[in-house]
Amino acid sequence: MNDLVRQHTALGETDLEWLHLLVSEWQLLSDLSFADLVLWVPTLDGTRYVSVAQMRPNTGPTSYQDDMVGHLVPRGRRPLLDAALDEGRIVREGDPEWREEVPVRVESIPVRREGRVLGVIARNTNLLTVRTPSRLELTYLQSASDLAQMIAAGAFPFPGQQVDMDASPRVGDGLIRLDADGVVTYASPNALSAYHRLGLASDLVGQDLGATTAELAPSRGPVDEALVKLASGWAPRETEVEGNGGVIQLRAIPLKPKGTRIGSLVLCRDVTELRRRERELITKDATIREIHHRVKNNLQTVAALLRLQARRMDSPQGREALNEAVRRVGSIAIVHETLSQNLDERVEFDEIADRVIAMVSEISPGKVDCRRTGRFGILDAEVATPLSMVLTEILQNALEHAFPQGERGTVEVAALRSGTGRKDGRLLITVLDDGSGLPEGFDPQRAGNLGLQIVRTLVEGELGGTFDMVRAEPRGTKVVLDLPSSPQK
Repeated sequence: MNDLVRQHTALGETDLEWLHLLVSEWQLLSDLSFADLVLWVPTLDGTRYVSVAQMRPNTGPTSYQDDMVGHLVPRGRRPLLDAALDEGRIVREGDPEWREEVPVRVESIPVRREGRVLGVIARNTNLLTVRTPSRLELTYLQSASDLAQMIAAGAFPFPGQQVDMDASPRVGDGLIRLDADGVVTYASPNALSAYHRLGLASDLVGQDLGATTAELAPSRGPVDEALVKLASGWAPRETEVEGNGGVIQLRAIPLKPKGTRIGSLVLCRDVTELRRRERELITKDATIREIHHRVKNNLQTVAALLRLQARRMDSPQGREALNEAVRRVGSIAIVHETLSQNLDERVEFDEIADRVIAMVSEISPGKVDCRRTGRFGILDAEVATPLSMVLTEILQNALEHAFPQGERGTVEVAALRSGTGRKDGRLLITVLDDGSGLPEGFDPQRAGNLGLQIVRTLVEGELGGTFDMVRAEPRGTKVVLDLPSSPQK
C-alpha cells in the first residue's frame, strides 16, 4: 500500500498512517457486513482511482475472485465512488451489479480524516445466498452500518489504537451488543459460551455487562472499577478476564455513528486453552533452565573435587592429568550455565569460546596471547557442548606442547560460518599458533595423545565433521575443523 499511495496519489505520510490504521481494523467491518471491501484513493491528477487495499469477509462468500489491489479505474466509470468522494456521504443507490452471474450489491463509504475525504471504501456484498436474516445477522448488519457512519465521519478507527488482528478477538469468536447504559441487547452463541466458561449460569441479555463481568472475575480491588468501565464499552480497550478456571479476551468498541455514543460492541474470545498451553510452555522452559543450572552446579562441584584431589597428588603427571580433567569438566559447565539463561536450547557460542579461551589460558598466564577472530554465531546445545570440549582440548594441546619452557607466542582461534540456513550451514574453525610446530612424522589421525583422541571422537563421531592438524608457515601448527553448524540426525 505504501508504494501505491506514494506513486499514484497526493496523500501525505500522516494520511498514509491513517489508512494503515483503517486497514488494520477493517476486517471487523468486512465480517459484520458479510462483504468484500476495496479501498480506492483518487490519483494525483484526480482523473482516476487506484485500489490500495482489499479485504474479504470470514463470515460470507466473496464477491471478488481476483486480487483488486493495484487496479486503476477512470473517474466516471463507477458513479458511486464519485458521489461518495465528492459529497462525503455513504452512497447506496443503484441496482445490484452482475459479476460472473453473481449479483453484487455495491455501496461506497467515504474515508474521512480531519474533515478531508482521503478515499472511498467500496463495500461489495455477494447476494447469491441472501435469505431472511437471523437475529445475529441483523445485529451484525446494524453494527456494520454504525461503523460505516463512523468511518464517514472520521471517528473510526480510533487514533493511537493500533490493533493486532491476529491476537485480538474477531467477530466470529463472539459478539455482544450493548446499549448506551452498558446493558446487553444481544449476545451471540459463542459470546454466551465464553461467559459460561467464566461461570455465568444465566443469559446475558438484559444484564449490565460491566457489573456481571466484575462479579465473575476474582476481586482485584481498584482494578474492578476499570474492568467495569471496559466491559461496559465506554472506551476502546482490550483486556483479559479470568475466573472459574476460564480466561476470556475482551475488546470494547464504542459506537458513535452521529457523534454521540449510542452503545458499544464487545468482541470476546475464549482463550482458556491457549493460555493453559502458554503456561505449560513457560513452566517447561523454566524447568529446562533449572535443570541446566543444576547440571552446571554439579559439574562445578566435580571440578572443585578434582582440583582438591590434584593439590594432594605427589606425582606431577597425576596432578596435571587431574587439572586437565578440571578444564574439560569446566568447558561443559560453561555451556550449561549459558543454556540456563536462555529460553531455548540454543546458545551464542562466541561468549562460550571466549570463556573457554580465558580458562585454558591460565596454563601459561601472561606468556601466550590467546585471541578469537570471526564469529561462531548461535549454535544448538547438541553442537555447543562437544564443540566446547574440542576447543578446550586443542587449546590445551597448543599451550602445553607448542611453547615449551615458558616461551612467548600467540594462539588464534578463527571461526567462519557459511551457508544460508541452519540445515545447510557449515562452520570452519582454525586454531593457529606460532610455536615449535609438529615433530617429524607426526600423524594426527593416529596420535595416541588422550586429548587428540577426544577431539577425533567428538568431531567425527558426534559433530559429523573433519579434523586435521598440519604444519603452519613459517612456523607453528594449524588445526582445521570443518563441521555442520546444526546437529546431525
